[in-house]
Amino acid sequence: MMLRRGFILFLPRLVGLLVVACCLVSIVYMLACTPKGDNQQFALPRVHSPTVKEGYEAILQEREEQHRNYIISLKKQIAQLKAELQGRSEQLKNVQDQYPNPLDIRLDHSNPEKAQANLLAFLRSQIDKAEVHSGVKLSTEYAAVPFESFTLQKVYQLETGLTRHPEEKPVRKDKRDELIEVIELAVGSLNSPEGDINAKHRVYTASDFVEGIYRTEKDKGTLYELTFKGDTKHQFKKIVLFRPFGPVMKVKNENVNMADTLINVIVPLAKRASKFRQFMQNFREMGIQQDGRIHLTVVYFGKEQMNEVKSILENTSRSANFKNFTFIQLNEEFSRGKGLDVGARFWKGNNVVLFFCDVDIYFTAEFLNSCRLNTQPGKKVFYPVLFSQYNPSIIYGHHDSIPSLEQQLIIKKETGFWRDFGFGMTCQYRSDFINIGGFDLDIKGWGGEDVHLYRKYLHSNLIVIRTPVRGLFHLWHEKQCLDELTPEQYKMCMQSKAMNEASHGQLGMLVFKQEIETHLHRQKLSSKKT
Repeated sequence: MMLRRGFILFLPRLVGLLVVACCLVSIVYMLACTPKGDNQQFALPRVHSPTVKEGYEAILQEREEQHRNYIISLKKQIAQLKAELQGRSEQLKNVQDQYPNPLDIRLDHSNPEKAQANLLAFLRSQIDKAEVHSGVKLSTEYAAVPFESFTLQKVYQLETGLTRHPEEKPVRKDKRDELIEVIELAVGSLNSPEGDINAKHRVYTASDFVEGIYRTEKDKGTLYELTFKGDTKHQFKKIVLFRPFGPVMKVKNENVNMADTLINVIVPLAKRASKFRQFMQNFREMGIQQDGRIHLTVVYFGKEQMNEVKSILENTSRSANFKNFTFIQLNEEFSRGKGLDVGARFWKGNNVVLFFCDVDIYFTAEFLNSCRLNTQPGKKVFYPVLFSQYNPSIIYGHHDSIPSLEQQLIIKKETGFWRDFGFGMTCQYRSDFINIGGFDLDIKGWGGEDVHLYRKYLHSNLIVIRTPVRGLFHLWHEKQCLDELTPEQYKMCMQSKAMNEASHGQLGMLVFKQEIETHLHRQKLSSKKT
């Protein structure tokens, strides 16, 4: 009886709990299954809220309206982009019409005003193309064109080579005149201010110039930024100038026939028979077999090893069927200038190209053609910058063996350098050499004679072609600087000797060799302990 009464009392509570549970399940279902808009959250259905079906229809209708508006917006953006692209195309066309392509510029002599206007427009366009007003995206750090700086007296330069210094006075007249012109133009600009011409203005002079920087983009021009003192200590005036490069112009178009142009290679020599044997191997392959338009003149000093040298020459003559050689023997002390001068004057044939050469030089057939193409009687002489080989025993000291000579002749920073302080290897027509006065025969021994001849050509009206060439090498050999040389010659000889050994990095490894070995030894001991 008591159990039944308890059950009756508990039954309403149980029904209430079931109702509450059903309500909770319904709420969870509505929250989980009712769809939501992009930016709208739906509350629980109220008394006047739509049914579930009507809610779906309302949501779908709203989504459709949103997509329709989105499509209309995209169409408007596409139309705007098309209009902008067309406008940009028209602007580009106008710029191209205003600044013509350099290949399209023609100096029309029948209409000089139009030609001048076209040229002026092109020069102005160079400023827009160059990196003047804004930067240019570059692929690597090596693509950047660095500035160099200058003052009234000095130039501070990165690309120094072996003959120039990081800081120096401009030696070349063109560079000196260029910077003077720029400073004078900047001073003139400062003294011609815009605005009231009657107002008092400060008068600037070159002494107000503080410093300048400049750089050249080879296809566009040179940018100059100059800084001058201002009115107070912390004020400055800055002038930016640009020297635009003009369009490329055709100067000459001609056929050059070198089929019958003979080269007379003149080699002064004393002793050094083993080096001469190596030279003749190169001469036979490149000069006789590949080129074939060549003559060899050997001017030999003294009699020691002379028979061996003559034997090498005669053996090459027989084996290669080569008869175009001359052997001249002089019973006197060796003088490079004297030997070359005697060899040049000994020639009795027609005007010929003279190639002044040394026994430790390696040349290719391509170089012989360069020798012909860069010389012209009464017009041009050729002074190639050869590539000088470092000491192979240092370069290849870490290898099992030293490569063959042909494998060593590669142009790299680690294997050699451009010998831009040497003027001994040169090509010129015999007539030009005779007319210029030949060598200074008062110079004895090593060095100096080549520089004197080079200066003679520079002081003449002949064009001197000075350029690095890929087919001319100075082979390394141990250099002896004799006590008999004058102080100036001895200094030049020692300078050349130091340059010939190795690169800065390789010489540094030799200087710090003991420290490196000590470090490696410590590392080895440390690894054993661990």
